[in-house]
Amino acid sequence: MRKQLTHISTLGLIVLAACFAVRDAVAAEAKPNLIFIFVDDQGYYDLGCYGATEVKTPRIDAMAEQGTRLTDYYAAAPICSPSRAGLLTGCYPRRVGNEIWVHRADSRSGIHSDELTIAELLKSGGYATACIGKWHLGFHEPFLPRNQGFDYYFGLLHNLDPVEAVFFESQGGVPLMRNGDVVKRPVDPAELTKRYTDEAIAFIEKNREGPFFLYLPHTMFHHPLGVSEEFRGSSNWGEYGDAIQELDHNVGRIFDYLKEVGIEDNTIVIYASDNGRGPGRTPDQKIRGYKLSTYEGGIRVPAIAWGPGLGLQTGRESSAVVRAMDWYPTLATFAGIEVPTGRVIDGRDISPLLKGETKFVPAPGMKKSLNAAVPLRRRWDPPGEWAPIISRDEYNDAFFYHGSQGALAAVRWLNWKLYLNPSLELYDLAKDPAESQLVHNRDITRKLRGMAVLFQEEMRLDARPAGQAPSPYETREKAP
Repeated sequence: MRKQLTHISTLGLIVLAACFAVRDAVAAEAKPNLIFIFVDDQGYYDLGCYGATEVKTPRIDAMAEQGTRLTDYYAAAPICSPSRAGLLTGCYPRRVGNEIWVHRADSRSGIHSDELTIAELLKSGGYATACIGKWHLGFHEPFLPRNQGFDYYFGLLHNLDPVEAVFFESQGGVPLMRNGDVVKRPVDPAELTKRYTDEAIAFIEKNREGPFFLYLPHTMFHHPLGVSEEFRGSSNWGEYGDAIQELDHNVGRIFDYLKEVGIEDNTIVIYASDNGRGPGRTPDQKIRGYKLSTYEGGIRVPAIAWGPGLGLQTGRESSAVVRAMDWYPTLATFAGIEVPTGRVIDGRDISPLLKGETKFVPAPGMKKSLNAAVPLRRRWDPPGEWAPIISRDEYNDAFFYHGSQGALAAVRWLNWKLYLNPSLELYDLAKDPAESQLVHNRDITRKLRGMAVLFQEEMRLDARPAGQAPSPYETREKAP
C-alpha cells in the first residue's frame, strides 16, 4: 500500500512538473504588449524626474522610479518629421531620405514604401498595431499610417501651427481623422490629450488578449498649446506647465487601465520626446540650446523605459548614450522577432541594458540579445588613415547629430562631442554638459573627425531615397 501511494505521489509530481513546463513554455512564447508614448517638443528638464520644479508629474515620475531613466538619450533629429522617421525606421533620417525640415501639408514625400517600419515588422509577428496622435510623415496615400504598418489610425496628420493650418482654411480647418474619415473639423487643441488617451484605452481594450503595439505620438507640447478646463492654471509654468500636468494625468490613466485589465505585467511602456525645447532654468540645469539646434538642449531629451513584469530593471538611471533609432531592434527583441536579414538600420539592441544585464550597450560580438548583430550590417571599410584609430564598435556606438536642415553638425562618442563647423570644437559632456569649455585633445579630435568622414562616406554610398508622390504637373503630363 505504501509503495502504491509512493507511486501515485511520484506520478503526481511528474504531472505537476509537466504542467509547470507547459506553463513556462506558454509564458516564454507570449509576446509582450508594447506602448510607445511619444511627446512633442518637451525639453530635457521638463519633468519632475528630470529636475522640473514648476510642474508636478507624479505618474511619469513613478514610471521612472519603476523603470530606467535615460540621462543621455538623443532624438533622431531636433525637429518633428525627421525625428519620427528615425524612430519608426531605426535609421538616421538621412539614411531614409527624410532628414530635411518637416513635411508640410503640400509635401510630396514621406517614408518610402520599401522601408520596413517597426509597425510593419511587429505586425508581421502577429501584433495588432495602432498609431494614435500626430503623424507628420507624409500625406499622400503611400505614406499614410495604414500603409506604413498600422492597422488603426486616429489623430492629426499635420501640425496645428499657422504655417500648416493655412492649407486648410478653405476647408474649415485641420481635420481630426479616424482611418480615412474626418471626425471633426477644426480640431480643438484643448481636447487632444484626453481624446487620444480615450482612443488608446479603447484600442487596448479591444486587443487586451494581445499582443499589441500602440504608438501614441501626442500633439502636445507643440505650438499652439491646448489645455482642458480641468488643468488650466494648475501649474506654476503657464500654459506649457498646465499641458505637461494634463499629459501626466493621462499617462497615468493608461497605467491604471493596464492594471485594471490585468495586463500590466505583460506590457512594456516607453516615454520619450521627439526633440528638445530649450535650455535649463536654474544654475544646476546646465544644458543650453533650443529646438532646431544641435546644442544638447535641442536634441537631448527625456526618455524612460518601464516593464518590471517582463524583467526590465527598476529604479535605475543610465548614462549610456542611447539614440531614438535603438528602439527599433530593441522592441523587436522584446517581441521575439529578428530584424530581417539584409535590412540595414542604424539602431542597436539595448535590451540587455534595460534588463540590467549590462551597464552599457553591449557590442554586437558579445551576442547578448536576439538582434545584437544588426549593427554589423552597416558598411565598414575604413581607409588606412582611420583604420588604426577607430574600431567598428566605436563607430557603431557614436551618435551623429544632424541639424534641422539635415546637415551633419557634430559627433558624440562616449563623453566626447565634436562640432564640425565652422571649426572643430571638442567638449567633454560628462564634465561640461553646458558645452562651455573647449577641450584640447588631439587624439580624441582626430578619432571623432574620422568617424564623421566615415559616416559621410557611408551615407553617400548607402543612403536610400524617400518615397515620392508625383507632382500635379507630372500627373498632367502623363494623362492621355
